[in-house]
Amino acid sequence: MKQIFGIGNDVLLRVLLAVGAIALISYFLPKENKVDYSYALGRPWNYSLLTAPFDIPINLDSASAAQQRDSINRTFVAIYKHDASVERQAILGLQEALQGTSLHGQKRNHLIERVRRIYVDGIVDNATSDRIAAGKLPEVRFVVNNVAEPASTASMRSVRSAYALLDSLFPEPDTQQAMDRVRITRYLIPNVVCDSAESKRMIDQLYQKALAPKGLMQKGERIIDRGDVVTPQIYELLKTYERLAEDRIVKREDYRYSIVGQVAIIALLIMALYLFLRYFRWRIFEDMRKMLFLMSFLTVFTIASFAVLQALGSGVYLMPFAVVAVIFTTFFDSRTALFAHFVEVMLCSLVVADPQEFIMLQFLAGVTAIITVQELSKRSQLVQCAIYIFLVYSIVYAAMHVIADGDLSKVARYVFGCFGINVVLLSFSYVLIFLIEKLFGFTSTVTLVELTDINNHILRELSEKCPGTFQHSMQVSSLAAEAAHAIGANSQLLRAGALYHDIGKIDNPAFFTENQRGENPHKMLTPDLSARIVIEHVQNGLRHAVKAKLPQIIMDFITQHHGCGKARYFFNQAQNASPDVPIDPAPYTYPGPNPNSKETSILMMADATEAASRSLTDYSDESISNLVSRIIDSQIADGLFRDSPISFRDIEIIKRTFTSRLRTIYHTRIAYPELKNK
Repeated sequence: MKQIFGIGNDVLLRVLLAVGAIALISYFLPKENKVDYSYALGRPWNYSLLTAPFDIPINLDSASAAQQRDSINRTFVAIYKHDASVERQAILGLQEALQGTSLHGQKRNHLIERVRRIYVDGIVDNATSDRIAAGKLPEVRFVVNNVAEPASTASMRSVRSAYALLDSLFPEPDTQQAMDRVRITRYLIPNVVCDSAESKRMIDQLYQKALAPKGLMQKGERIIDRGDVVTPQIYELLKTYERLAEDRIVKREDYRYSIVGQVAIIALLIMALYLFLRYFRWRIFEDMRKMLFLMSFLTVFTIASFAVLQALGSGVYLMPFAVVAVIFTTFFDSRTALFAHFVEVMLCSLVVADPQEFIMLQFLAGVTAIITVQELSKRSQLVQCAIYIFLVYSIVYAAMHVIADGDLSKVARYVFGCFGINVVLLSFSYVLIFLIEKLFGFTSTVTLVELTDINNHILRELSEKCPGTFQHSMQVSSLAAEAAHAIGANSQLLRAGALYHDIGKIDNPAFFTENQRGENPHKMLTPDLSARIVIEHVQNGLRHAVKAKLPQIIMDFITQHHGCGKARYFFNQAQNASPDVPIDPAPYTYPGPNPNSKETSILMMADATEAASRSLTDYSDESISNLVSRIIDSQIADGLFRDSPISFRDIEIIKRTFTSRLRTIYHTRIAYPELKNK
């Protein structure tokens, strides 16, 4: 089904991607207080005088409160309880079990009495026993008549130590046999257990008493004025004010309006990204695989950023937001990366305390990352990128503080440590790039550099079985990469694609001129059979590429470097042999498809031009220029570039580049003079 409700499947999927991203980001967006102030601990207050609109209790600041809690936790003695039912059931069960043994009279009563005394002392679980043994629990408390009374843990035992005591007290064989028969450990059950509910109630009471408000700010009193530094005490007071204001003045309608506003901002940012892709990067926009990756990565990273910003007070400095710029530059291009990074920064600015500083920091860091890793081919580039971003973060952060405070001494030095952690996390983008390549089938520049290593298996096989084809591929690679650089295409991609475009010739090397060293086997074949063998090198190359697990983008060079062109030598040969009979062009036509990118188009031109240049006898500038123009113009006339985005201006630049490069390759060398003997 190609359409749903009159809408194409691709259009519907793009709409669903956008709606899904907006819904997820809106759902995970932290809900802000309705008293909408942005401030941070240790930073100046950027608003006018704020006075208390109602009485506000003065609570301890977070550091003091944490210190009080730690003190209570260290000194708190846990509440335990004796479970009498455990002791009663265990003793009754032991008595019944011993009646079935040969142990009678005084020995049996003595054993039962000893077990009862162990229960009176207390049996605890292994964890409690370990704490007692380590000296961490010298005493516990039992609630007696609503009063928690302390009790020493010295006589309390674990199940194992209780059994060991019985074993040492009753060494007689008959008693030992009786204990084994009834498996006495079944009747040694912890009866002194922690009363977690009572312990929590008591420790909560201590918390409540220790953390009770230390005073009251009355209505109309000054809280903070513009330029005042937000101290820990003021910070806690502002938080209390926001919480109380939320309870007092926020209505349900206000909350709904806030949600609508947040969704509107998020939707506008996502739609801005869509419009950018639709009008300026339509190839990405029409590729559902790329759109799925782009929107998924942006959404997941945004949600993760929200979580970090909420969980960590320094999350705004720790989160490596430049990862978005690095990843999208690697797999797309610098402009797409810049726009996507800007959208990411604007989305996260909705939840930070100081949006102005955040946007300035992250935008400049993203620009730095894009410039540094524009052609990521080495791991050292990420290290270099991390160093540059650290410098940018540090300079911008210091400059913003100088603007706000007029004094560098108030700069929080721990933030520079956060920047250091940030760029270390950024360096792990290399691992992320590898994972994305495997999940989405993309090819990064790093992978392309690895593919151009001529020592890999398939290129080594090509050089051994088809030395002429290998040299031809090397020349085409150099020629095409130079032309790609001249018109701004991906030269690294072309260099890799050109090396592999003829690997299908490995199967029949002798049927290709550059590998022939003697008799030409085509002389014994009909033109159509020769054409079929030559054309088969495309499908053979594709088979080798699949076996070698080459990326799809490299396979495109194999299938498109001849496009739907003809094996013209054999077609003309057949036509000349039967001039009066029309020749069916189908057996002489490559399967295609035609080139659909600038890079595959350049390879088609370079492949034909380099091969034809070997037949020249005159390597003058005019002869080389005429050859280049004739080859490329014939390809244009055959309509081989109809599906390619390449322009006539690009083609003219490519022609000049080819001519200049071939002139250098085939330049005339001077003859070295012979040494005359005296």
